[in-house]
Amino acid sequence: MTSNGTDSKDGITVYPTINMRTTGDRIRRMRIAAGLSVRELSKMLCLSDVQAVYKWQRGESLPSLDNLVLLSMIFHVPIDDILALSYTEHQ
Repeated sequence: MTSNGTDSKDGITVYPTINMRTTGDRIRRMRIAAGLSVRELSKMLCLSDVQAVYKWQRGESLPSLDNLVLLSMIFHVPIDDILALSYTEHQ
């Protein structure tokens, strides 16, 4: 595969997308492993409401880039370990 996502053998282009459900599950597992409640994590991220974290965990929405950076720092993992990518082939 080339750097632009095209498989040069048969002209297939592969597009990455973020799998929201799996990403949410990763956030939930990392939060639990860190021993944090949803409320505690929300406070650490300066969120006004815990619903944002619940929505992330259910795969209904994704954290902003700023919050992804903070989650990476809180959980001591690279952002790539938080985000779950799926790949779709298109001709």
